[in-house]
Order: sequence, then structure tokens, then C-alpha cells
Amino acid sequence: MIEANTSTFWRATVALSIGSFMVFANVYLTQPLLPELAREFGVSALQSSWTFTVTTLTLGLSLLAYGALSDALGRRNIMVLTLVAVVVLGIALSVVRGYTGLLVLRGLQGLMLGGLPAIAIAYMSDEFSPRALALAVGLYIGGNTLGGISGRLIGGFVGEWLGWQGAFIAMTAISALCASAFVLLLPPSRHFEARPLHPGAMAGAIVRHLRNPVLLVAYIIGGLNFFIFINQYSYITFVLADAPYSLPASMLGLLFLTYLSGTFGSVVSGKAADHLPQPRAMSLGILVFIGGSLITLGESLWLIVLGLLLNSLGFFFCHSTASSWVSRQATSARASASSLYLVFYYLGASTGGFYLEPFWASWHWPGVVLGSVLVLLCTLGFSIHLNKYTEVR
Repeated sequence: MIEANTSTFWRATVALSIGSFMVFANVYLTQPLLPELAREFGVSALQSSWTFTVTTLTLGLSLLAYGALSDALGRRNIMVLTLVAVVVLGIALSVVRGYTGLLVLRGLQGLMLGGLPAIAIAYMSDEFSPRALALAVGLYIGGNTLGGISGRLIGGFVGEWLGWQGAFIAMTAISALCASAFVLLLPPSRHFEARPLHPGAMAGAIVRHLRNPVLLVAYIIGGLNFFIFINQYSYITFVLADAPYSLPASMLGLLFLTYLSGTFGSVVSGKAADHLPQPRAMSLGILVFIGGSLITLGESLWLIVLGLLLNSLGFFFCHSTASSWVSRQATSARASASSLYLVFYYLGASTGGFYLEPFWASWHWPGVVLGSVLVLLCTLGFSIHLNKYTEVR
């Protein structure tokens, strides 16, 4: 097994973090461009957000297939092939003209972007010791946050300079470099044990995971937290693009630097696991998330930024902990278990906008915060409920 802080540990962790960076930079590229896309194509705020949500939707739907395939065929090759396909689709996105074509290609890209996140934690579970796994998951999810930040910065700055298609060109070039580094750095699997590809067995594994309350509650926590978190960012771009803030796309891209606190939260979550039961760590993250959401009600731009920093810190602290919890608690078909967590996670991202839209339409940003806190109080209750399973174990 790969032990923490060895050269092989760092090669594998850096490779997976680079791959994670690439995936999430592509996912979030259009988020700071939503007001521009709404103007360009003459669509509503909710419709413009489909360029983001269609990607998360297809990504989420693809995860169960990838997890099951990797249990049978191995982890590394699937991750490599899907990253290459992302680059090819990025080229197509850089020349597409119509809004429908943009949505179709973003949907196809989401299918390919699902390959790495569906498998990465299962690869680590196979290859890393338990202590190395907790540390590596935190660093890997830190790559998620850095990718999310960078994709939005590229979308904001390059989009303002060269337009939304120029942003896709820049992202495709960066993706090609990331995919090359991933292939060169990631060690081959040493401890993977293939299982025959039986659809019935795959469905049975999914059913077992869903019937396992230790896993199901974590799935609900991850899905509902992301349901709120990512869609708050979509709506806040419209708040800050309007008076009295009137921020351009480049400044909206800078707004996502608040994700840096999420990178910190992801990394320290692995160390927190040495001192706190994981369900309590989830509760702590959710409480910080609730506090940050309330702070964004202040009218000052700096208060809004502070609130978003706390949101990101709390959300990613909880998300990293929940991801690690699922990987540790799954007794079989670990890739499927981790993939199912991400299915809930990305379906939450894809549907949260529909839940928050009535709150936005009725009360604008205060309504979004109200809708957010109602859901977060539910996930807080679920995380408290998980404590009884740590006591049993």
C-alpha cells in the first residue's frame, strides 16, 4: 500500500489533483459568463445557467456507469480516456455558434468529465493506506476547488477580453497540458482486483448502498449541501452584475477566489479526522456554511465576500469529510459507493436552481438566503443523526 508522504504518494496525489483541477475548471468555466450569455442569446437568468447545470447533470448521471466499469476494467485507463475526450470536446465548444449546440456539447462534455471524479477516490482506496487516504482525499478535493476557481477566472477574464468562445479556447489548451501531466505522473494500479461486469450485480451493489443508512445519509448531506452552495454562486453573479455593484465579468470571476478558503477547508479536513468523529466534523462545516450565508445579507461588497469565504470553507470541509466517510464505510464495490455519493452531489447542483428560483423571484437575494438556510438546517440534522453510527462502530 502507498504510505503518506512517500514519493509514490506525492506522484499519485499530484496527478489526481491535476486531473481534478482540469475537470472542475471545465465544469465551472461558464459560471461568471452567465450574465453575458443571457444577453448574447436573449435568455433568462435560469436559462443561461443551463450551460453550467447541463454539464453537472450529465456528469452526475455518468458516474454510476464509470464506477461500475472501473470495478470491472480498472481505474487508470478510463480516467485517461475520458480526460482526452474532454480536450476534444473543448475544441468543438470553441467553434460552436448556436445556444442549442452549446448546450448539447456541454452535456457531452459533462459525460466525459465524470470519468475521473467517479473513479479517483476508489483508486486511492485501492492503493493508499487508511492514513494516506484521509490526507490524499483532502488534497484531491483541494484540486477541485482550485479548478473551480481557475475555470471561473478564465471564464471571467478571457471571456471579457475575447468573448465566451475565447474562454473555451484557453480552457482547452490548459486541459491538454493537464491531461498530459496526468498520464505521465499517475502510477499504475497495484492492488486493484477486477470484478466481472454483471449488470445485475451492479444494480445490486447500488441497492445495497442505498439501503445502508451509514452511506445514504452521507449521500443526502453531500447532495443537499451542493444543491445550495453552487446555486448561491449562480444567483450572486446577477446580484453583483446589477446596480449598485455593476461588476464586469472579470470582477465576477475574481469573486470565485473565495473558493480558496474551500481549498484550505478540504486540506484541514483530513487532519481534523484525527481529532473529531467525521459526523461532528460535517456538522461543524454546515454551521460555518449557515453563518456565511447569513453574513451575505449585508449590503457591503466586503461583507458579501466574507460570507462567501465562510460558505466555501464550511461547505468543502463538510464535503471532504463526507467523501472520506463514504469511502471508509463502504464494505464492497467502493467505486460504486463513491460514485453514488457524487450522483447525489451533482444532481443537487443541477436541481438547486429550480428550488431557489421562486425564492429569488419573490424576495431576490434575501429569499435565496432563506431558502438556503432551510435546507442547511436539514443537512445539519442529518449529520447529527450520523453520530450514532460512530458510537456503534
